[in-house]
Amino acid sequence: MKDSRIKVLFFDVGGVLLNNGWGHQSRQEAAKLFDLNYEEMDVLHDFIFNVYEMGKITLDDYLDVVVFNHPRSFSKQDFKDFMFAQSVELPGLLSWLKEWKKTCGHRLISINNEGRELNNYRIQKFGLHDCFDAFISSCEVGMRKPDPGIFNLAMGIAQVSPEECIYFDDRLMLTKSAQKLGIRSIHHQDFATTQQIIQEINSSKKP
Repeated sequence: MKDSRIKVLFFDVGGVLLNNGWGHQSRQEAAKLFDLNYEEMDVLHDFIFNVYEMGKITLDDYLDVVVFNHPRSFSKQDFKDFMFAQSVELPGLLSWLKEWKKTCGHRLISINNEGRELNNYRIQKFGLHDCFDAFISSCEVGMRKPDPGIFNLAMGIAQVSPEECIYFDDRLMLTKSAQKLGIRSIHHQDFATTQQIIQEINSSKKP
């Protein structure tokens, strides 16, 4: 894995540094807490969530379709508060990366699929500005992984070739999508393994 050509490290966020803030487990918990029909909610979620993640609609628009398509005994703000509260930091990697970045000499950029309100909340809540130099978020660029366009855009913004970057993602399908463009991609599985890979990259960087 040692390669002194590496200039930029690209990272997914959900499943690597943070949990997936609005994954199926969170939606199942919401259905129980707010007495929703989960099956109906899940079908509607699948129908429109990609549109939300690409920044085409707001979180309120998403909720109007998925949750508030029937009269409810709770407010939209109550539900959004629950959604935001589902985001948690995964152990180890984020806090370590924040320290490592101070002396590593590499640029770190996120490439993630996220709706705007959730994305903004997670960046602020978990101090992701202390980790990343830039955010290539689906809600801001109008593309979602595995669209090759989002990886090409990230490389264009960073001004690097595929050989000069490496990408970490917890979803194997997405690492394979990046690999097709020539990007060295790592299937993130745990903190210790990813930490070792990153340290090896840094140890090979020429002064």
